[in-house]
Amino acid sequence: MGPTASGKTETAVEIASATGAVVVNADSLQVYRHFNIGSAKPTQEQMRGVPHFLIDVVDPDREFNAGIYMRLALDRIGRLLRDRKKIVVAGGTFLYVKALLSGLVEEAGVDREFRDSLARSRERDGTESLHRELLSVDPDAAARIGPRDYVRIERALEVNHVTGRPISEHQRLHGFSDERFRALKIGLQTDREALGESIGARVDRMVDRGLVEEVRGIREMGYGTDLKPMKAIGYKQINEFLDGRLGFAEAVEVMKRDTRRFAKRQLTWLRSEWGIRWFDPAGQRESMLKECREFWSS
Repeated sequence: MGPTASGKTETAVEIASATGAVVVNADSLQVYRHFNIGSAKPTQEQMRGVPHFLIDVVDPDREFNAGIYMRLALDRIGRLLRDRKKIVVAGGTFLYVKALLSGLVEEAGVDREFRDSLARSRERDGTESLHRELLSVDPDAAARIGPRDYVRIERALEVNHVTGRPISEHQRLHGFSDERFRALKIGLQTDREALGESIGARVDRMVDRGLVEEVRGIREMGYGTDLKPMKAIGYKQINEFLDGRLGFAEAVEVMKRDTRRFAKRQLTWLRSEWGIRWFDPAGQRESMLKECREFWSS
């Protein structure tokens, strides 16, 4: 695990190559077909012959969430373990990792009418207004969820609406305590200034590789800008450029800014996670590999 642009893809492949392991994706954007450049999906060259799973498993207009990921991942990992494979799970969607290891709060279904009402409120008053509403009914959840993180705000308000209890209470009762696997949690630790530079360089590479053309091509397939993956960082800004709401240079700068903010939120989440072993991917690769080998041999 690590913030965006910290080197998760490269590190996972290096560990897998050195130990004979396979890689299971835990990135919520890389599961979608056609979303390649903006999701930083590994190329065949980057995979270096290492088998990767749970990439390109769903079309962009199909529902996908942590619960669906959990079921797919458990099925795939179960089969890999039966074949006595070593497994590296890599990705920046930490809720997916948590769901895989510990399960999910499954207390409330989806209320489509309520979600539609939230969407109308968001359109009228903005996501921040919904965050203020969440603050009034569930301060603990609001403190953990960013004011622009619409997906998590929506779910927290929905759980409160459907069950009459805040999602933070459900989570405390659940405890995420029933771990299914023994896992070695590796966190990639990088200097904040260096991470910012890496993010800027990665955005520039995405643009150079054809991110604008990729987004235009997805739209030409008939996929609308209202789909969840089209609202992800990178795709959202390029859509706004294509629709004339942002200039090209401004869209690129907003991508960099929003990615840096996202990385900051990821680091905050990771620091609250128990049991992570932190390594500098640039200077501690041998120590990291040694720890992986010892973990698997035990």
